[in-house]
Amino acid sequence: MCGIAGIVDLKAAREIDRDALQRMTAALAHRGPDDEAYFIAPGVGFGHRRLAVIDRAGGAQPFHAQTRGCVLSFNGEIYNFQALAARLGHKVPLKTRSDTEVLAEGLALGGAQFIHELRGMFAISFWEPDKNRLTLIRDRLGERPLYYAETDDGFLVFASEMGALVRSGLIQTSLDPRAVADYAFYGYIPDPKTIYRGVFKLPPAHMLTLTRGRGPELVRYWRPVFANGAAPSFENAADDLRRKLDDAVRLQMISDAPLGAFLSGGVDSASILSSMAQSGNPLIACTVGFDEASHDERDAARAIAAKFGATHHESVATCDASALIDKVATSFGEPFADSSALPAFLVAQMTRRHVTVALTGDGGDEVFAGYRRYPFFLAEEQLRRIAPLPLRRLIFGPAGALYPKLDWAPRPLRFKTTFEALARSSEGGYANAVAINLPARAFTMLNDDVKRALGGYHPRSVIADAMQASGADDPLSRALYADLVTWLPGRMLTKVDRTSMAHGLEARPPLLDHTLIEWAGALPSAYKLQHGQGKRVLKAAFAPRLGPNHIARRKQGFAAPLSQWLRRENANPALRLNASRHWREAGVFDEAAVERMIRRHQSGVADCAQEIWSVIMFDAFLRNARI
Repeated sequence: MCGIAGIVDLKAAREIDRDALQRMTAALAHRGPDDEAYFIAPGVGFGHRRLAVIDRAGGAQPFHAQTRGCVLSFNGEIYNFQALAARLGHKVPLKTRSDTEVLAEGLALGGAQFIHELRGMFAISFWEPDKNRLTLIRDRLGERPLYYAETDDGFLVFASEMGALVRSGLIQTSLDPRAVADYAFYGYIPDPKTIYRGVFKLPPAHMLTLTRGRGPELVRYWRPVFANGAAPSFENAADDLRRKLDDAVRLQMISDAPLGAFLSGGVDSASILSSMAQSGNPLIACTVGFDEASHDERDAARAIAAKFGATHHESVATCDASALIDKVATSFGEPFADSSALPAFLVAQMTRRHVTVALTGDGGDEVFAGYRRYPFFLAEEQLRRIAPLPLRRLIFGPAGALYPKLDWAPRPLRFKTTFEALARSSEGGYANAVAINLPARAFTMLNDDVKRALGGYHPRSVIADAMQASGADDPLSRALYADLVTWLPGRMLTKVDRTSMAHGLEARPPLLDHTLIEWAGALPSAYKLQHGQGKRVLKAAFAPRLGPNHIARRKQGFAAPLSQWLRRENANPALRLNASRHWREAGVFDEAAVERMIRRHQSGVADCAQEIWSVIMFDAFLRNARI
């Protein structure tokens, strides 16, 4: 894994700002602690920080291809590079045993179409001097990040993280009101927007081509497809899935650096560990838990580690972990309100003491319908089919407005969110389901200036656009597609990348092998979710290895116990907001509304923990940003 940075002249071949390039590259040192190198030519400069994982002696970057003098700087791993090398070796004599050389020569010989042959995760910058052309490419699911912006004087700057772009001193850093609204609603900023106007994330499965003297060309080269065709029997599908995941894990275990796994108490990471055990190699597994029993999965993780003979390391995230807030905020470079980023930061920190590469269980919920929101959404869809939208608005709109938000009540009595969802379209209802904050509260937090600046924009359009673009027939497939192109890259994979790379740890998610996702997309939805049971085929595939008790465990999730933390007298993260001027002066929040939420939460009248946490993390972003 690595960090990449670059500056390219879009107009001529002017000298690049070498000091700016060095500042950008230095800002990525945590992503690549093993080496630093540069490529600088008229009108173009690449900076690279390397975490040496494959061919530690021969895979240094920026890499100069033998073909056409092309130069590559990329962040990621190409898991099938050995098979590709065998084919490329007939065209050009390869000098290393690295995936870097395979990628460089493959792109130089085959052009951008070579991307379709890759199994891996990558953020690529590729310079073709004979064509004065820069190509930026991001992997299919968005596992690796890539930010870019055009400067006022016609240079393109790009980097693996926002912090590196800011450190360049070449970009403007004014807050984008629509991104602020997205953050208040979702807890992250969906691609391609960023918190700053004029700065963008390259979306997953996209390629940006910039030829000097011409306009940019942005192309999507892959998308997940949900098309139910002739399906195998459920039993055969389970057997096929087990083999496919074993194959993906086998490829992703290729490493010249020490390798292990993140292990929670869930099915996904346990399945990954069981596949790793098929190799016969010694296993290392790392787990983080909580003092609060309702959030702690260490017992289940211990049992799985023992079952497969893994050396097991544990750490505990306590309320004192809130002291990490500024470190976590700095690692993201943008506001990010998923509280599980704190334990993820801790487990990555602990894991890095033992290994350099860790396999993760990320992606299982999005690919095989594991989240609790899916059965609720399908139940709502049944009602939507019965009653037209005008009737539902008439009935459920007032009900949602009048029904109290019973945070303290058992789940079956918490109807407010359901009523509000039923008063909306399918897309609007599902957008509410994935929102991190209750929609009404999300906009209550924002001040009037931000709301006016939105010009009618609403964050729900992010999910609506994705669901409409899915091409899928059934509601579950439409929801899964939306999650794969929004929630997964914007929230889940962003969390994994930033928290792991903050410690120079490479995280690999085998469940996101794109060939496995293409296969899963063709399965009937009932294989994934039926009678409220999610991940049916995944559980059936690995029940013989994990045992029925582990398969039957209730899903706990991996989030910090915010409600308890924000009601404590000591070490309460909300106390940061009382003395901070940053969130008050940002021109984003309604101070009175935020303070009212804090009082209501601490008195026990309401659970406003997530909304308060969103302000805490925005404040931490402002403390550490250079705006």
